[in-house]
Amino acid sequence: MGKRPHRLNAPKRSGETNGKKSTNVHIITSIRNAFVPIHRAGYPFIAVFFGVSIILGLFWQPLFWLGLILTAWCAYFFRDPERVTPVADHLVVSPADGTVSLVGHVAPPSELGLGAEPMLRVSIFMNVFNCHVNRAPMRGRIARILYREGEFKNAELDKASEVNERNAMVIETTQGEIGVVQIAGFIARRIVCWGQVEDRIEAGERFGLIRFGSRLDVYLPGSVKPRVAEGQTAIAGETIIAEFGDHLRSWPARRD
Repeated sequence: MGKRPHRLNAPKRSGETNGKKSTNVHIITSIRNAFVPIHRAGYPFIAVFFGVSIILGLFWQPLFWLGLILTAWCAYFFRDPERVTPVADHLVVSPADGTVSLVGHVAPPSELGLGAEPMLRVSIFMNVFNCHVNRAPMRGRIARILYREGEFKNAELDKASEVNERNAMVIETTQGEIGVVQIAGFIARRIVCWGQVEDRIEAGERFGLIRFGSRLDVYLPGSVKPRVAEGQTAIAGETIIAEFGDHLRSWPARRD
C-alpha cells in the first residue's frame, strides 16, 4: 500500500488573524474602560490608607480587610472620569457632581466683587460618594481668586455660603462676570484650586477639588434662565444648569 498523502493545514483566511487581534483589542479596551482614572491628588491618600491597613492587619487580620475596603473607597472618592461637555458660550454647565440643593436669586458674597444686587445662585451639594473633581461652568478668563477662612458647618445649610471656609473664583465670560465658590463642609477640611489669575479656562475644564464632602455655588448675572430644579442630580461638565438667551437646542461638545 502506498503512503498516505501528507495533509497540510488549510491556510488561514486573511481576516482571521486580524479579527482575533481586533477582538482582543476590544476586550482590553472594555476592561480598561471599566476602571475609572484616579486623579493624581488622591495617590498619597490611597497609599496612606493601604499602609495603615497593612499595619492594622499585623495586629488583627479582620482590620486589614476593613482597611482594604476603606482604601477602595478612597480610590473611588478620587476618581476622575472623562466628561463630554457641550461647547457653547450661552450655556452654563455644572461645576460638580451632586444634588442641586438651591436654585434662586440671592446677593453674592461681598468678596466676589460682583455687587450687592441678587444674582441667580445654583448650589450643588457633594456627599462623600460623589466625584469631587470640580470643573469650570463656562469658558473665560479667571479674573480673581479669593480664599476666606471660616467654619466647617454642614455644607447643605444655606448659611454655609456666608460662614464656612471657602474659595471663590470670578470668571470673565462673554455673558459677564460669574462667580464659582468652593465651600468646605463638616467633613471637608481641604479646598484645592489649581487655577491661576489671568488663566484662560474652558467650560468643563478641571480647576480644583474638595476633600471630603462639600458644596459649590455658581452666581450668574442678568436674565440667565435656570435649567435644573432643586433635588436634581447634576454631573460635572455635562449637566446644563442654566442658559443665557434663547437658542436652538443643538451645540458641539468636547470630551475631557
